[in-house]
This record gives sequence, C-alpha cells and structure tokens, in this order.
Amino acid sequence: MLETVNKVFQTFGASVLVPIMIFIVALFLRVKPKTAMMSAFYAGVGLTGFGWIITMFTPVVTKIIKQMVNNTGIKLPVVDIGWQAGSLASFGSTVGLSFFVFGLIVELILFGLGVTKIFMASNLWNNFGFMIWGTLCYYVTHNFWLSLGLSFFMLLYALALAEIQADRWSDYYGVKNASVSSLHNIEQTVPAILLDPLWNLLGFNKVKMTPDYFKKKLGVFGEPTTLGALLGLIIGILGNLKSLGTLQAWGQILSFAIELAAVMTIFPLVTGVFAKAFTPLAEEIDNRRDKPANGNESVEEDLIHDKKRWFLGVDDGVGYGEPATIISGVILIPIMVVIAFLLPGNKSLPIVDLISLPFMVESIVAITKGNILKVIANGIVWFSLGLYAASWLGSVYTGAVSHYGVAIPAGIVLITSFNLMARPLNALVFAAFISQNPLWIGIAIIVYLVLLYALRRYRANIWQYLKKMADKNAGYSGSNDKINY
Repeated sequence: MLETVNKVFQTFGASVLVPIMIFIVALFLRVKPKTAMMSAFYAGVGLTGFGWIITMFTPVVTKIIKQMVNNTGIKLPVVDIGWQAGSLASFGSTVGLSFFVFGLIVELILFGLGVTKIFMASNLWNNFGFMIWGTLCYYVTHNFWLSLGLSFFMLLYALALAEIQADRWSDYYGVKNASVSSLHNIEQTVPAILLDPLWNLLGFNKVKMTPDYFKKKLGVFGEPTTLGALLGLIIGILGNLKSLGTLQAWGQILSFAIELAAVMTIFPLVTGVFAKAFTPLAEEIDNRRDKPANGNESVEEDLIHDKKRWFLGVDDGVGYGEPATIISGVILIPIMVVIAFLLPGNKSLPIVDLISLPFMVESIVAITKGNILKVIANGIVWFSLGLYAASWLGSVYTGAVSHYGVAIPAGIVLITSFNLMARPLNALVFAAFISQNPLWIGIAIIVYLVLLYALRRYRANIWQYLKKMADKNAGYSGSNDKINY
C-alpha cells in the first residue's frame, strides 16, 4: 500500500495533488464548486510557476556561489546539494511513507479535536519535512516506532509554533486566516520572538529598513526590481573578484543582475496567483468566526480574541515574493557563505539551498513586521547555529540519503541540505530521540506540553504581545500593501 501511495505521489506530483486537496477542502467548507475549482487551478498554476522560476534560477545562483566559495578558498567537507535529495530519500523509506499516509489522518484528527488551530492537511506537500527526520532516526536507531514517533512529535510542536505566529503571518502577508506550517521553515519563530528585545535594546526597531521606506526615500532605486538588480550586481562582483578585468566576468555579472531583477519582479506575480487559491477558503473561515460581543473592539482585536478562529496551512511560496522577504533572503546569501568560512568548528558549506533563504525567513519577517535589519540579524544568529547542526548531522544525512536510493554527486564525501538540516531546534529534538533515553525524550515532551498548555490558555495574550512587539518597528505603513498583487 505504501509503495502504491509513493508511486501515485511521484507520478502526479505536488502541482496535481495539492490542487485536489484544495478542491476537497473548499467543498468541505461549502465553497461553491465553481469557486473551489478555480482555487484548485490557482494552486496548481502557482506551484507550477514556482517550479519553473526556481528550476531556472537555482543553477544560476549556484554557479555564482561556487565562484564565491572558490574566491574565498573555502574547503569544507559537508556540502549542501539542496533539499530535493532529502525529499526523495524520505519517500524512499518505510518510515517516511508511513508518516505520509498516516500523518494526513493524524493531522485531520488533531484539527478535529481542537489540539491545533492549523489545518495542516491543506499543506500536504510539505510533510516531507517531517518524514526526513524520521528517516534519519531509523537509519541511526533501526527502531521503526521510535522513528515514526519522532516524525509525529515534530508535527506536534511545528503546529504549535505555526499557531503562535499565525496571526502575525496572516496580518503581514495579507492572506486572511492562513499560516505557514512546514517544519523546515517554522522554527525561526523562536529566535524572532526571543531575540527581539535584544534588537530593540540595540535600536534596530528604530531603523527604517522596510520596502515601503526604500520606495519613499530612494524612489526608483527603492523598487524591488531595481533593488534586485543592485543586489545581483553586488553578488555577481563577489563571485568574480579574481576576474573583474575580463569581458566574460562582466557578462556574467550583468546577466545575473538582470536575472535577479526578473525574479524580484516575476515571483510576486506568481505568488499572487498562488495566494488566490486560498482566498475563498480564508474568507469562508472569516464568515464563520465569532462576531465581537460589542462594537468597541477593532477588527484586529476581534480577530485576536476570536476563540473559534482557525488557519489554513499554506505553502511557504505564498510569501516568497513579498519584497522584504525576498530582499532579506538574497542579502543573506553572501553573508552565510562568509560566515560558513569564518565560523570556528563549522564543517558545512551552504550552496544550493541558499536560494531557499526567502522561504526560511518568512516567520521572522512576519513577526518583525518587515524590519529587514532584524530579519538579517536573526538569520545570522540562527542559521549560524544551524551550520553547526548541519555539520553534526553530515554523516547521518549522507548515509540515510544514499541508503534510500539517492546518488551522491561525484567528488563529494559528505552532503547536507541547508534548508532541512541547518535547524538547531529540530536537531536538539532529534538528538533526544536517537539517544533512546527516556529522560531526554521525556523532557522534550514536557516542554511541548507546557507550550501547548500556554498556547491554549493564553493564545489571545500571546498574539496581543506579538502584535505590540511588531508595532514597535519604525517605517511600517500597514499590512494591506504588503502583498497587494
């Protein structure tokens, strides 16, 4: 049965199966069949568009990054070859396939019982993020039930973190009642919240580094397209420092500047199409929510205190093209290459997954209300810790990926995925489970239960705190113009 499920998924892919899931969810919410069908089509078109752009842009970025690496003389043994290898391996393992089938059922049960306010089933494709950790655990321990339990436990705490940041994500990205919930991109909620008082103490909240401010102060040079070209120019020069006197180098530099400008321009348009897939569903959720008991509450306050409010788990691609998100992610690309070189004890070299950095910072962007300086600062801290996690996991990840049928590129000894493995919190949970020590596993479970209790009892207070925290950032003019496609 598991093999059949895997064959079906691999045959049709996310661009077909996700729209089917969207269509079913829409009908379940009593959305009109015609509207449900269009939502499904928009989801398929959006995912296809993402695939085309990233497939074309990834090799271009990877080539520039490799040249930057060669210029710095970095020689690190654990090489990032992208998340795709980990995804394929997770579908090639029994533990991974078991979670893919039964995880969907558990996600529906958790939502139905009210354990979570996140309808994760609408984000089916990103379940591979849970599957890969169970696959790694099974490779190390050979304990099927422990490994499957790890995948389910990671689902639980990912849903809790997704719910904590849900109101901020929904407000910032302008998609009603929606939140990202993929495991590999949700743990950044932790540093975004915990480090914010430190950044405010340093005055980062007073720095007006937002797309709106750039537009007002820099005019045409503050437009995402122009910023993309300027960033592309800088990154291109960094990748050609040793050959700036050649015509070939400047050809690549200027071509990359135009290509990055194109991504900055086109990706928001594709993102807008994808976001339209969730609009009818989110509006239906909004129609069913509790109405304010009195007329004194603002719409935002009403949403924060609405006990019946719930959220669709949406693909991270919905927010990828938002200006602050993609600008922050692109700026972090050369920064993380340099940090990988300078970080004492680091063995991991991020390359292919650096294109995923805009995905990786979405929660930080939403919680800091688009403050690019804070996003970069949080990214530097958290992803630097992530490099240590990826270094530690290098041999395990390489063994598991090669064991479950993915060929390792010639000339590379150890591999990793910067997007999947550079995860300090996930790595800690993984370490607790592979220890097979009841004490460490018990501590991990207790921490989750305390988090769940606090979320269930003080959700409105948590959201109110995060809203006040976000509002301290300068240079913000409102959420409605954030993703106004």
